[in-house]
Amino acid sequence: MDNFTYYSPTLYEFGRGTEEKIGMLTFLTGATKVMIVYGKAYAKNNGLIDRISTSLATLGIEHVELGGVQPNPTDTLVYEGIRLGRQKNIDGLLAVGGGSVIDTAKAIAAGIPYKGDFWDFFSGKSQIKEALPVGVLLTIPGSGSEGSGNCVITKTDGAIKISLRTDSILRPRFAVINPEMTFTLSAYQTAVGVVDMMTHILERYFTTTPRVEVTDRLAEGLLMALMTEAPRALTDPTDYQARANIEWAGTLAHNGLVGCGRREDWVSHAMEHEISAMYPKIAHGAGLAVVVPAWMAFMAHHKPSKVAQLGRRIFNVDARDDRTAAIDTVASLRAFFSAVLRMPTTFKGLGIDEPDIDTMVTKLHINKGETIGGYYKLNAADTRQIYELMLDPAQLEARKAGNQTAPAQTPPPAPAAVTGEQRR
Repeated sequence: MDNFTYYSPTLYEFGRGTEEKIGMLTFLTGATKVMIVYGKAYAKNNGLIDRISTSLATLGIEHVELGGVQPNPTDTLVYEGIRLGRQKNIDGLLAVGGGSVIDTAKAIAAGIPYKGDFWDFFSGKSQIKEALPVGVLLTIPGSGSEGSGNCVITKTDGAIKISLRTDSILRPRFAVINPEMTFTLSAYQTAVGVVDMMTHILERYFTTTPRVEVTDRLAEGLLMALMTEAPRALTDPTDYQARANIEWAGTLAHNGLVGCGRREDWVSHAMEHEISAMYPKIAHGAGLAVVVPAWMAFMAHHKPSKVAQLGRRIFNVDARDDRTAAIDTVASLRAFFSAVLRMPTTFKGLGIDEPDIDTMVTKLHINKGETIGGYYKLNAADTRQIYELMLDPAQLEARKAGNQTAPAQTPPPAPAAVTGEQRR
């Protein structure tokens, strides 16, 4: 186990009716005029924004509103939020929604006090020195952004999707989590969230750090809990206990706890970011359901030990040699994603008939470096092979035969069940 510092300053209010505490929690951050950031009209039309406004007003806190956050949030609305926030002299942010909303609020919070272009933080030109306080009312679990210092934004010019990581400065001051607010999520929204949670755990689980048994077991327990509770929530969307366990698992998956004392990987997220940057209507979790099994399949042949451990402990894989056990683990995970969560596991399933793998690989290594990965160092030839493992058999044969037409440049149609921020 490596040395580590673990600091998690977020205050969590979890359970029924906790949204009624929004005003007091915001007051305690010291904010006097906040920007409420949310997605589409759902949060406004169902009266939630009005209830929040009343809670704030009772404590003398003024507010302005910024709606319209889309999945895979872009710099366009961040710039608008920074402009509006400076004009209205806001001193705090309140995000009402899921990861896209929270990340937009975080970027605005960092951008308002900064004299330059907020994208400087994402491009590496500057580091965040200060940010306005951010509070969260979580309505769509999955991203874990309610308890992390991470933030993902896409720059529209060039479709560059970058994840910014901070230790503490962008961690929300508080997160209000009422599982009842997730009862109306569709099965699709629930499933993409669960995949995202599981991937946050796996990105930390796959490590070269030896003897991290405590955090390994924490990670495995969270994975097992999600795999137990997700089918229950899909069967009965109003199962409070299932929803509560899923939401809390999602927070613990990404607040740093299961990364303590170990080096992390994060290749699967980086590879998915190139997919959803190029095809922005694809939900992040759906993209991860395609990427993660392909990445693990590559590892089964190149570094199978941790994949095999996962399979033996989670999926009851009993093969003696690591390579066979790892292959069986990949099959088990892919079956859970496809048969239980009804998630796609190929580019074709995402609606991408002719994926532009060349561009994905090129941009991936421009954004992340010549070699990437904490568990196994991958070069461009390796990541290309992993992307090709996401092709279905017909696509793969067409590619091998050289029959593929020029890569499609237009995004695929949105899935029938849209993602949470689209709805919220």
